Amino acid sequence: MRHLKAGRKFGRTSAHRKALFRNLVGALIERERISTTLAKAKELRGKVERTITLGKKGTLHARRQAFKLAPQKEAVQKVFGDLADRYANRPGGYTRIIKIGSRRGDNAPIVFIELVDREGETPAPKKEAQQKTATKKETKPKVTEKKAVEK
Repeated sequence: MRHLKAGRKFGRTSAHRKALFRNLVGALIERERISTTLAKAKELRGKVERTITLGKKGTLHARRQAFKLAPQKEAVQKVFGDLADRYANRPGGYTRIIKIGSRRGDNAPIVFIELVDREGETPAPKKEAQQKTATKKETKPKVTEKKAVEK
């Protein structure tokens, strides 16, 4: 039974899985957008969000914990500098997953995982709420006539 077994294994040993996600976390933080499979992106999302939250704390202990999740020095510096300032007022939800299609060889779903509010991204203008004129169709009351049955 698999009660309380969280996370995916991806057909790898625990050390290989750990190395894979350390590299993916570092790559996403440095580039701010990467393409990968949907399953890896869903697993990666939590690790990146945790790393950015550690960056917002800004303590030495948080920095050392961030090095466990992303051992690249440049990535950790970016988290504690640029990204901590960018997401100071955002209480989570730092990433988004955008589906882009399937991989040719094995039909695996491929997605972009990216940081929201990233540089070079123009935010979509918010549409003004268009007020629709209330046009109600007048309905005629249904007239039911009961025919008297003659005996």
